[in-house]
Amino acid sequence: MPTVYSFPPIAGSEARILILGSMPGEASLVANQYYAHRRNAFWPIMAQLLQIDVEASYQEKIAALRSSPIALWDVLKSCKRNGSLDSMIETGTQINNDFQSFFSAHRAITQVFFNGGTAEACFKHYVLPAHNLGLLKLSRLPSTSPANARLSFDDKCGIWHETIGSALRSCHPMPKIKQTLDGEARDAFYLCTGSTEQK
Repeated sequence: MPTVYSFPPIAGSEARILILGSMPGEASLVANQYYAHRRNAFWPIMAQLLQIDVEASYQEKIAALRSSPIALWDVLKSCKRNGSLDSMIETGTQINNDFQSFFSAHRAITQVFFNGGTAEACFKHYVLPAHNLGLLKLSRLPSTSPANARLSFDDKCGIWHETIGSALRSCHPMPKIKQTLDGEARDAFYLCTGSTEQK
């Protein structure tokens, strides 16, 4: 079973919120980009929250994140896994990222949001017992992966917008955030096709 490795964190000097996935999926690893699977809802949701074009380049999206209060990373540094699904991670091979150093460098972060249940479980199992991370507020959001078919795209958007939007407004005043994608963004998302890989 191959060993896969996650990416460096994306975090600007204004970071107040950290969004954590578990481990990048195959499409992301091939593209060397967070959430590269074309049916993953993460970037369409972020486009609305950050008020950027959903068709913006990856570099533009990353730049928008860095200039916002949102930081992005994954819980695991490495693991053995076949395919993209979290369920295919080989138990006992998980190595977590260095969160002690990360939070020491980003002391203004007080809220952590998990993109799905596996990210939350890995963080609480591998990270919390080994580190004194202070009084972080931890919250789980529904996975943006297309493999999470229990919720519709609109349902995921609504939950993410309400939760992250509220956290952003607590950081500093922001323009009103739409609860659903506009027509252009929605069309761009629904025209995507592909397999149900994790990320």
